This record gives sequence, structure tokens and C-alpha cells, in this order.
Amino acid sequence: MTKTGNTLKVAFRALARNKLRSLLTALGIIIGVACVVAVVGIGEGARIQSEDRLKSLGTNFLMVMPGTITSSGARAGLGSSSKLSEDDVDAIRREVPSVSYISASIRTVGQIIYGNQNWSTSIQGAQVDWPLVRSWNLASGQFFTDQDDHAATKVCVLGQTVVTNLFGDEDPVGKMIRIKNIPFRVTGVLESKGGSTQGADQDDLVVAPYETVRKKIMGTTAVGQILVSAASDELVTRAQEELSALLRQRHRIAKAADDDFIIRSQTEMIQQAEAQSRTMSALLWSIAGVSLLVGGIGIMNIMLVSVTERTREIGVRMAIGARGRDIQAQFLVEALALSLTGGAAGIAVGLGIQRIVARFAGWPVAVQPSAITLAFLFSALIGVTFGFYPALKASRLDPIEALRYE
Repeated sequence: MTKTGNTLKVAFRALARNKLRSLLTALGIIIGVACVVAVVGIGEGARIQSEDRLKSLGTNFLMVMPGTITSSGARAGLGSSSKLSEDDVDAIRREVPSVSYISASIRTVGQIIYGNQNWSTSIQGAQVDWPLVRSWNLASGQFFTDQDDHAATKVCVLGQTVVTNLFGDEDPVGKMIRIKNIPFRVTGVLESKGGSTQGADQDDLVVAPYETVRKKIMGTTAVGQILVSAASDELVTRAQEELSALLRQRHRIAKAADDDFIIRSQTEMIQQAEAQSRTMSALLWSIAGVSLLVGGIGIMNIMLVSVTERTREIGVRMAIGARGRDIQAQFLVEALALSLTGGAAGIAVGLGIQRIVARFAGWPVAVQPSAITLAFLFSALIGVTFGFYPALKASRLDPIEALRYE
């Protein structure tokens, strides 16, 4: 048997003599590596899903919302009162060339009734460009027309969640429903979009002409939001600047005064979601790092105990020709074996946690080979780092004193 093979044999035999202790020693590494693998997989899955949901908002999407306002010296918070108007929408349509599609938007919540079924959902008032701004196709039927909007016609399109809860397998196109006891004819059904970045169901909505919702359901003159699509990716920033300049001019906002509106771009939303994801990942990585550190300290502690317990054995090996570096290599191999075995088990546990989370919690996960490799290498580094001192201590024992040790 080669020298390396003999070292490995002695090291694994020593670990096998105390199976429970070896398992408990590796437990810290197992927990730490499992945390790393699970956290990275869940975090990456959440990041990808968040980006997909933001992209589902629409191509080159911009959202103009009411901002803070000042009245008689008192400042009101975000959305407390809207100064956005239909005239603003028309002005943007005429004077902002970097915008390709635009829709005024207004929203409320109400009860929808069909036959003996009812469902409470979001009621969205929108203009004819709304599906183009949102890049939202119809699964069946057709969207309402510009004429429907101007005439405040009582027609609507339904999200998939509303269709499921009111109609089941029945085709809703052409059917009559009641929105807050007002009859509406269904002209189309939207394709499914899934959840939003906040976890809300995007398909749980009814979209009706803006003027219909404004006049016949809400009775208001305020525009809730202005939804805009820039002409291209390169023009998003330019569109945002042009929108801001036009609205400040129309609202007669002084040069040093705050805007009474907020413009959010798809890029900003993605960056915000990524920042939240990074913060959560950093927290979970810290927990995983602490677990690995505790595991490494556990390895050092057990290896020091092992050196003390096997002092006489070390003396005998030195007496028959083993050198200090041979003893050091043996204990380093034992520490490395503990950490690598713990690392492999931790990877398996982490992947298992990912599967459980994906199946039972419904969270998205993404297996990251780089994270698995990094976790395994880090566990090896922990073994070498925390096993070095006990191995060095064992290699420096005096053979005569070691043989006398009881």
C-alpha cells in the first residue's frame, strides 16, 4: 500500500471508531452548506420570477402616478390626491414623440355577478392602448374599441381568475355580467399573466372602458395613473425626461418645487426588486456563514480531543519511523474527510430543501451549479483551516513523552 493510501486508511479508521461523534462534528458543516445551496437556489429563483413578472408589465413600460402635493403649506403623501388629468394624457399623446402607446387608468374594487355566482375583484378603467402598453394579449374575443370608450359603453374584458370563478368551463364571451349591479357585456378574455412582483394575482381583474368606469361606476374626474410604453428600449430614459418636463410645465410647478407626480420605469422596478433580493440573500448568506464557522470550530474542537486521546498512538507511530509531517497529514486528512463528507451531505440536504419549498410552498427555485461547487470548496477550506492547528499540535508531540502518556 502506498504512503498516501495508508494515511487515508488510518484516518478513515479513526473516524469510523467514533461514528456518532464524527456525525455530530460534521453537522455544523452540513447545516451551513445546506443553507448556502438552498438560499442561493431560492434567491435566484425568486430573482428570475421577479424579473419575468416585471417584464410581463409590458415592453418599455412607464407608470405615471400621483405624487406628494402641497396645499396651504401642508404636504400630503403619495397618492393622497391626483393632479393627473385626461388633458395630460392627450398632451402626452400629442407632444411626447418618444412614447408609442398611452392609456389613462383608474381602478376600484367591486362585486361581479353572473347568474348565481359572484366574485369580488379589481375593476380597471382603461383606454384602447392598454393591452399594447401592458403587452397583454387576449385568449379569446376582442378588446373594446376607442368608440366604446368615448361613448362610455358598458362592455368589458375579463382576467382568467374571474372567468374561472364566475364561468368555470363556460365561454364568457358575449355573456352579460353585473358590475356593482350595472349590466356589462363581456367582449373578450385576457391571457393569463400570473402573479405580480408583490405576489398579487394579475389575472384577478375586469377591464372596462375608462369613461365607463369613471362616469358610471366611480363618478370621478381624477386620473388614477397614466400608463405609457416608450417607442424602444433606447428611448425609455428620454421618454421619462420628456414626460417629467411636460407634466411640470402643465402643472405649473416652480423650478425648485417637488413634482406632484412620480414616474416609475420598468428598469427602476427591476433594480428595486434586485436590491430587495440582494438584501435578503446577504442576510441568509450571513446565517449560512455563521453555521459553517460553527462547524469549523466543532471540527477543531473534536480534532484537539482526538489528539489528546491518541497521544500514545502518535508516540508509537513516531517510534517506529513516522515523521511529524506524516502525523500532520493524517490529522489533516481526518479533518478534510469530515468537512467534505459534511459538505456532500449538506449539498444533498440543500437540494432536498429546494424541492420541498418548490413543491409545498410553491416558491420558484433555480439550481445553481456554481453555488454547489463554491459550497463544496468552502467546506474543504473549512476542514483544512480548522484542522491545521490540531494536526500541527499532533506532529510536534515529543515521542518519548507521548509513549509515557496514559
